Amino acid sequence: MKNLMKLLIVVVVFSMATDSFAQTFGVKAGLNLSNMIVKDNTETYSGDFKMKPGFNLGGTVEFPINEIFSFETGLILSTKGYKATYEDFGGETKETYNLYYFDIPLTGKATYDVGSFKIFGVFGPYIGIGLSGKGKSETDGVSDPTHVVKWGTDSDNDELKRLDMGLTFGAGVEISSVQIRLNYDLGIKNISSDTGDGYKITNRVLGISLGYKFGGK
Repeated sequence: MKNLMKLLIVVVVFSMATDSFAQTFGVKAGLNLSNMIVKDNTETYSGDFKMKPGFNLGGTVEFPINEIFSFETGLILSTKGYKATYEDFGGETKETYNLYYFDIPLTGKATYDVGSFKIFGVFGPYIGIGLSGKGKSETDGVSDPTHVVKWGTDSDNDELKRLDMGLTFGAGVEISSVQIRLNYDLGIKNISSDTGDGYKITNRVLGISLGYKFGGK
């Protein structure tokens, strides 16, 4: 958490240092399709996991460097998790794992003007902060009690670490002030509180969003 605070301070200082540039602010919202990779040193447990639909919603700010390149960040409320269906002797079990995060992208952006519209690509790290989470399951139509995710670093009592980190890749089209974007977030930090026997959990999110950019400063 101390490292996260340091990084947030760097972002704020960078924003203040670039105050003379024409920052562009925006809002966006869209669909998330999330999944998780769960494995240890000997086995992968997420083979039956499927993408879970959810959403992304938030604001962005872009700092231009030159006519092509810029730095983009923001604060995005994003859903993560997975869904799965298992068949066993007890019947069919359906499971859904819903996680809510605040994501902070720290990406470089390249924009090219192709006439009546622009195309762009983004790449860089992101930081995710876990807010809340619930697990739901049902067997043959009978629902089990809702499970509330415990966040923390105690391997005996907690399930997931709040801090997530990874890489985000994206591309899109900008028509006037409207942006259509497709991005993929690749979690690289192990968010499992229990790391015994190489146990590891990482996030995966495919997102599509529609955004609007406000005028530069």
